[in-house]
Amino acid sequence: MAYNLQLADRIREFLVDRPNLVIEEKEMFRGLTFMINGKMCVSVSGDNLMCRFDPALQEELANRKGYQPMRMKNREYRGYCYVSAEGYTAQGDFAFWVNLCLDFNGQAKAAKKKKK
Repeated sequence: MAYNLQLADRIREFLVDRPNLVIEEKEMFRGLTFMINGKMCVSVSGDNLMCRFDPALQEELANRKGYQPMRMKNREYRGYCYVSAEGYTAQGDFAFWVNLCLDFNGQAKAAKKKKK
Protein backbone atom coordinates (compact mmCIF):
# COMPACT_ATOMS: atom_id res chain seq x y z
CA MET A 1 0.00 0.00 0.00
CA ALA A 2 1.36 3.41 -0.94
CA TYR A 3 1.28 6.20 1.61
CA ASN A 4 -0.45 9.55 1.25
CA LEU A 5 2.13 11.88 -0.31
CA GLN A 6 0.11 15.01 0.53
CA LEU A 7 0.02 14.02 4.20
CA ALA A 8 3.80 13.47 4.16
CA ASP A 9 4.25 16.94 2.63
CA ARG A 10 1.98 18.40 5.30
CA ILE A 11 4.17 16.91 8.04
CA ARG A 12 7.34 18.19 6.33
CA GLU A 13 5.89 21.71 6.16
CA PHE A 14 4.86 21.54 9.82
CA LEU A 15 8.34 20.43 10.94
CA VAL A 16 10.51 22.63 8.72
CA ASP A 17 10.42 25.73 10.94
CA ARG A 18 11.02 23.91 14.22
CA PRO A 19 14.44 24.71 15.68
CA ASN A 20 16.74 22.05 17.09
CA LEU A 21 15.16 19.12 15.24
CA VAL A 22 17.27 16.66 13.33
CA ILE A 23 14.75 15.21 10.87
CA GLU A 24 15.30 12.02 8.95
CA GLU A 25 12.72 10.29 6.77
CA LYS A 26 12.67 6.49 6.54
CA GLU A 27 10.39 4.21 4.62
CA MET A 28 9.11 1.66 7.13
CA PHE A 29 5.81 0.18 8.36
CA ARG A 30 4.54 0.28 4.76
CA GLY A 31 4.77 4.05 4.93
CA LEU A 32 7.05 6.96 5.69
CA THR A 33 8.39 7.56 9.18
CA PHE A 34 9.74 10.87 10.41
CA MET A 35 12.63 10.24 12.78
CA ILE A 36 13.25 13.23 15.04
CA ASN A 37 16.60 13.44 16.81
CA GLY A 38 17.20 9.75 16.08
CA LYS A 39 13.84 8.52 17.38
CA MET A 40 10.66 7.46 15.64
CA CYS A 41 8.16 10.29 16.04
CA VAL A 42 5.28 10.27 13.54
CA SER A 43 4.55 8.28 10.40
CA VAL A 44 2.29 8.25 7.38
CA SER A 45 0.73 4.82 6.91
CA GLY A 46 -1.62 4.72 3.93
CA ASP A 47 -3.97 7.65 4.57
CA ASN A 48 -3.44 7.53 8.34
CA LEU A 49 -1.10 9.27 10.72
CA MET A 50 0.71 6.81 12.95
CA CYS A 51 1.52 8.58 16.21
CA ARG A 52 3.94 7.78 19.01
CA PHE A 53 2.93 9.38 22.30
CA ASP A 54 3.15 9.05 26.07
CA PRO A 55 1.44 5.73 26.93
CA ALA A 56 -0.07 7.36 30.03
CA LEU A 57 -2.36 9.32 27.66
CA GLN A 58 -3.78 6.22 25.93
CA GLU A 59 -7.25 6.25 27.50
CA GLU A 60 -7.65 10.01 27.17
CA LEU A 61 -6.70 9.97 23.47
CA ALA A 62 -8.93 7.00 22.66
CA ASN A 63 -11.95 9.36 22.75
CA ARG A 64 -10.60 11.69 20.06
CA LYS A 65 -12.08 11.75 16.59
CA GLY A 66 -10.23 9.45 14.15
CA TYR A 67 -8.31 7.56 16.86
CA GLN A 68 -7.61 3.89 16.17
CA PRO A 69 -5.49 1.73 18.47
CA MET A 70 -2.37 0.25 16.90
CA ARG A 71 -2.58 -3.53 16.84
CA MET A 72 -0.12 -6.03 15.46
CA LYS A 73 -0.45 -9.79 15.85
CA ASN A 74 -3.54 -9.34 18.07
CA ARG A 75 -1.59 -7.14 20.48
CA GLU A 76 -2.41 -3.50 21.19
CA TYR A 77 0.65 -1.28 21.39
CA ARG A 78 0.40 1.32 24.13
CA GLY A 79 1.81 4.68 23.18
CA TYR A 80 1.05 4.23 19.48
CA CYS A 81 -2.08 4.83 17.44
CA TYR A 82 -3.38 5.47 13.98
CA VAL A 83 -5.43 8.58 13.24
CA SER A 84 -7.75 8.48 10.25
CA ALA A 85 -8.32 11.52 8.03
CA GLU A 86 -11.40 12.62 9.97
CA GLY A 87 -9.15 13.13 12.99
CA TYR A 88 -6.45 15.25 11.31
CA THR A 89 -8.07 17.08 8.37
CA ALA A 90 -8.67 20.29 10.35
CA GLN A 91 -5.43 22.23 10.90
CA GLY A 92 -5.97 22.38 14.67
CA ASP A 93 -6.45 18.61 14.89
CA PHE A 94 -3.39 17.98 12.70
CA ALA A 95 -1.28 20.27 14.88
CA PHE A 96 -2.58 18.53 18.03
CA TRP A 97 -1.43 15.09 16.86
CA VAL A 98 1.97 16.12 15.50
CA ASN A 99 2.71 18.26 18.57
CA LEU A 100 1.69 15.33 20.78
CA CYS A 101 4.31 13.21 19.02
CA LEU A 102 6.95 15.95 19.23
CA ASP A 103 6.25 16.47 22.95
CA PHE A 104 6.86 12.79 23.66
CA ASN A 105 9.92 12.58 21.42
CA GLY A 106 12.13 14.22 24.05
CA GLN A 107 11.43 11.49 26.58
CA ALA A 108 11.04 8.56 24.17
CA LYS A 109 13.79 5.98 24.02
CA ALA A 110 15.60 5.37 20.78
CA ALA A 111 15.51 1.86 19.37
CA LYS A 112 18.54 -0.25 20.11
CA LYS A 113 21.08 -0.35 17.30
CA LYS A 114 21.26 -3.72 15.60
CA LYS A 115 24.65 -5.41 15.66
CA LYS A 116 26.09 -6.28 12.28
